[in-house]
Amino acid sequence: MRTEWILLAVSALSPGLGEGAERWRVQYLYDEDTSSLTLLDLKFPSPQRGLAVGYLTESGRTRPVALITGDGGEHWSLEKVPEAGVSLFFLNDSLGWMVTRNGVWQTDEGGRSWKRLARLRGLLSIYFQDAKHGWAVGHPRAVYETWDGGEHWSPVAAAAQLKTTPEFTTYGWIDFVGSQVGLIAGSSRPPRRDQRARFPSWMDPDESQWRREWPTLTIFLETRDGGRSWSSSHASMFGTITRVRLGSDGRGLGLIQFSDSFAWPSEVFQLDLRTGNSKRVFRQKDRLVTDLALLPQGPGYLAGIEPQGTLWQAPIPGKLKILRSNDLLRWEEMEVDYRASGRRAVLAVADPTHIWAGTDTGIILKLIRE
Repeated sequence: MRTEWILLAVSALSPGLGEGAERWRVQYLYDEDTSSLTLLDLKFPSPQRGLAVGYLTESGRTRPVALITGDGGEHWSLEKVPEAGVSLFFLNDSLGWMVTRNGVWQTDEGGRSWKRLARLRGLLSIYFQDAKHGWAVGHPRAVYETWDGGEHWSPVAAAAQLKTTPEFTTYGWIDFVGSQVGLIAGSSRPPRRDQRARFPSWMDPDESQWRREWPTLTIFLETRDGGRSWSSSHASMFGTITRVRLGSDGRGLGLIQFSDSFAWPSEVFQLDLRTGNSKRVFRQKDRLVTDLALLPQGPGYLAGIEPQGTLWQAPIPGKLKILRSNDLLRWEEMEVDYRASGRRAVLAVADPTHIWAGTDTGIILKLIRE
């Protein structure tokens, strides 16, 4: 596998597939007048056990919480957690890890209780090969490795091989296929001189329409020996790679997101792990894709939001949109409960027949096959 495949996404979207016999049904909807629930990640380590993490906002104050189910999402309990989770990783329905703004936590009770393992700030994503060996990535220019389940972490030297400014460099995603082949995606984006003085696009839409997207230095770390060694590569490209899903059958999906000034909010490319080739397979001006799922020997799914207007980053919830493809080339839009909306959506796959979606507005849906 070569990381250069990401830089070759160049094809147009093919026609849709037509109607399917699947729909997304709401299993949980937080609907309180005096408070709001923000969900940041959702995982189902088994068809029965699920966990979503985030925070509850009430009277201007926030407190970290988790939603937990033990019956496949039919019933959920809202429980306290020590810190608000940014992302989750589970090896099974008991043993898992949670990344927060202040460090790494571990549970051996499926999220019912947590213990702090390490105080590492700025982490965004975590991945474990087994109960002892894992990696964590984040900001500034952070890639760490552990051999004792997360108690102690050591910097991965390859992360600093490219001489970028740590303050402006983030490694945001890590994924493996099998036990040997892994990929870490990151970017380095120094701000423009006047960027700090600007209002967000949604606060100044007239001025934002004249802003232009400028290239980001995209960085990849790749291993083919289970993390014993990593090779790095980089290139200048528009947008930021926020997700990569590697499939065991040699296929993969990658997600690029853009700023408000770009013509499209996001685009998805398909990659071939055997040849290193890639091609763009989805982009649409009224679909902001925020997550991907790739089933072994099966279909792929895209989850995203229908933006309100042309400001992709506006803090206004839009309708949840989910698409499906058998060949990762032609995508069909699926039936989604009309109540589902948000600013960001994530997907959680327990196995090919048990798949969920969650939004940052406190809504969880399950894929129902009829």
